[in-house]
Amino acid sequence: MSRVFRVNWGSPIALYLLVVLGACSETVPDGVVEAEPDAIRPFSVQVPEEILDDLDDRLRRARLPDQIPDTDWSYGTDGAYLAELIDYWRTEFDWRAQEKILNELDQFTTLIDGVDLHFIHQRSSNPDAVPLLLIHGWPGSIFEFMEIIGPLSDPALYGGNRSDAFHLVIPSLPGFGFSGKPSESGWSPERMAAAFADLMERLGYDRYGVQGGDWGGIIGRSLAGNYPDRVIGFHTNFVLGGPPPNTDPWTGVSEEERTLLADRREAFSEGSGYQEIQGTKPQSLGVGLNDSPAGLAAWIVEKFHGWSDNDGHVEEAFTRDQVLANITLYWVTETITSSARIYYEFRHAQSRSPVSYVSVPTAGAIFPKEIYFTPRAWAEHGYNIVRWTIMPRGGHFASLEEPELIVNDLRAFFRELTSQR
Repeated sequence: MSRVFRVNWGSPIALYLLVVLGACSETVPDGVVEAEPDAIRPFSVQVPEEILDDLDDRLRRARLPDQIPDTDWSYGTDGAYLAELIDYWRTEFDWRAQEKILNELDQFTTLIDGVDLHFIHQRSSNPDAVPLLLIHGWPGSIFEFMEIIGPLSDPALYGGNRSDAFHLVIPSLPGFGFSGKPSESGWSPERMAAAFADLMERLGYDRYGVQGGDWGGIIGRSLAGNYPDRVIGFHTNFVLGGPPPNTDPWTGVSEEERTLLADRREAFSEGSGYQEIQGTKPQSLGVGLNDSPAGLAAWIVEKFHGWSDNDGHVEEAFTRDQVLANITLYWVTETITSSARIYYEFRHAQSRSPVSYVSVPTAGAIFPKEIYFTPRAWAEHGYNIVRWTIMPRGGHFASLEEPELIVNDLRAFFRELTSQR
């Protein structure tokens, strides 16, 4: 399917933008002369109605499997909940309302390393605001950050101090959402980090902060490690690391940390199968998920259920609209397969972890229901840890689950860093 998430090219304003701002070959309509390939082009979301009609038809005809009684989520996504979610998706969920939320933000695309990169660039009215790159993961998206964009870019409006403002840059990862799909192999997290470094440079940001979870934490680590002269500080809610070599692994690890480590390992012991599939045969899996919205919903909501801080019900952590906005984004852009390939690229990259130590000041935001836990003593072996916050609640999708906790921690971390400059 061709890319369809573009402005109306027939309007006078759009034609003016093509001439003044330029467009890449992927998005230039027939008969329009291609402009500079490094142009930054305004972007808006308008999913064609026929795509939404097709989604409704497929959901109406969904063929759900049987389920052993009283098994709930133990075998995978609970069938009863999935049926409810699909019914709500068809009858009540409003994608156009989600488009409106996105289109109230400043969105752009630009061609970097052969991929048309989509990003939100929400500048603060405070000219001294700190540039901050927010990086999502899988199966997340830019929708993860909707609750924190306002408080971070305009803190005074949300009861904060204007001095804590950020200029926000929020890209869709290559192969995710509204970004282009790589047409060649090799798009590892390291390559994505290089693309984001190029993006920040193109936007005129010489120094900036980075925040990320899941793949955003891995990409952010590569970015901070390979571009320490550009990154002011690295804030992550996904700290990865093992015990230091040639030492007692439990040196400096508290009893509380040992308990949390054991708890997280047990909780995730039967939850990592998706990594094996997506890391080896993402294309085979993608055929089913790209063809069946019910299958796509089951695959993604299982992660939202299992990776969040809830007492057994996913909607204790998220609203249905939040879950479905994310799922629908994958559906209408047909990016579930291209996004899953990041696991394959990571596993098969020639240099999976070229950064041995991140010297950039790093903050770890530790949420109790995150899928992985790394004790601070282990993390200090791989990062320059200057802030370590044990959160009272929250899980893997931290910015969506606990936006206030993330916002407060980001403000405190970068406030301290910038005061030292």
